[in-house]
Amino acid sequence: MNFFELLQESWPMFLRGLLMTLELAVVSLVIAMFVGLGSCLMNISRFRVLHWISQGYINIFRGTPLLVQAFFFYFGVPKAFGFTLNVFVAGVIALSLNAGAYLSEIFRSGIEAIPHGQMEAARSLGMPRRTAMLKIILPQAIRIVIPSVANQWIISLKDTSIISCIGLAELTMMGSQIVARTYMSFEVWICVGAFYFIIIYALSKLSKFLEKRLSLVKSADKEAS
Repeated sequence: MNFFELLQESWPMFLRGLLMTLELAVVSLVIAMFVGLGSCLMNISRFRVLHWISQGYINIFRGTPLLVQAFFFYFGVPKAFGFTLNVFVAGVIALSLNAGAYLSEIFRSGIEAIPHGQMEAARSLGMPRRTAMLKIILPQAIRIVIPSVANQWIISLKDTSIISCIGLAELTMMGSQIVARTYMSFEVWICVGAFYFIIIYALSKLSKFLEKRLSLVKSADKEAS
């Protein structure tokens, strides 16, 4: 069997694995954005309990490997509480909480980059702290952190391959199954690597496009003011 015959025969498996990888990444990253933003707001909250909870969450999920987290949610938690957990759900939980911890710190750095005088000015005009955060601080912070957020998306997309360790039939797992059937390890992993490269390259280009668009909007706002 040559390379093109391998690709033709194994294309359905590659495609199923690729779609599963994309589904896992998209669902996990959407949840991670909300988790990260919520943890960030808790971290900068004036209430110490919320700050401590956020710090504990961030330290635990940034301080332990994703592989251990995946095993914990798929094997550990169901065993301890006597239930079974779908492998996709376990993968989403592990990836979302892991990425959310990093995104929380990214959002916090973006908020802290905004001059404190803007919050003080909004408060002096009678605007509630929550409203000032949502309407003034967060929109500016999001523009600042887009490159870092996009980089975390790329890291999390590559981290989906780790979830194959708990049996999820994503791209890496499908590659392993094809290798076991065909013994064409070199050719199969070239294909798998090419799929990942294409997705990540497209995501990088999208990130640069969004960053450029937002910088143009920011420049236009400055000229208008």
